[in-house]
Amino acid sequence: MNDSEQARTLRWPGDPATVAAESVDFEAVAHVLGNTCCWGGRSRRFYSLAQHALTVSGAIDRLGGMNEEDRRVLSLHALLADAWRAWVREDPGAQPSGKAAAQARRSEKAAVIRTVLEAARLDIELPGDWADALRFTQRMAEAAVSRDLPEGGTGGERSGPLGGTGPLFPPLKDRTRPLRPDRAATLWFERFGELSKPAQGDTEQ
Repeated sequence: MNDSEQARTLRWPGDPATVAAESVDFEAVAHVLGNTCCWGGRSRRFYSLAQHALTVSGAIDRLGGMNEEDRRVLSLHALLADAWRAWVREDPGAQPSGKAAAQARRSEKAAVIRTVLEAARLDIELPGDWADALRFTQRMAEAAVSRDLPEGGTGGERSGPLGGTGPLFPPLKDRTRPLRPDRAATLWFERFGELSKPAQGDTEQ
């Protein structure tokens, strides 16, 4: 970024209850994700949400069996998969108390996801095979992080996109080397700009 871009006043993510598509500032989102650790700081090394999203999005680019435009759209979905976390923060040590609170939190998260995808001009729902491809790629990226950054998280309990348990997946071949927060944010925003443009030959209605 040049000095004039850095000086621009950003619209930082705020109250998730009032977020609107026209107010989503993806450059601000990039900085929040770049400065947010996947494990909420519970790690000896910093690995950002922005970098993880870049890793998954880049892996989608290498999938076969898709045309250029479909691959662009799925790669953008991958990049934005955890963008909701810029509004809805999660404390891995705290869980909502009661079914009503948990349901309210799920509804809040779903509403932010819909708004972010609307702002990026993406469909809310992915076709079943696309959703499966995205989930599989995300798990491969998580396996790569577990291989390369085994000290991440605490006691195997990880927060953020790397949380949860399930079957082991083959890791991505690329090695995971943590980026500085500002670098991850810059790369995330640049990739968002690239993926936001329809593939050549595709025209918007």
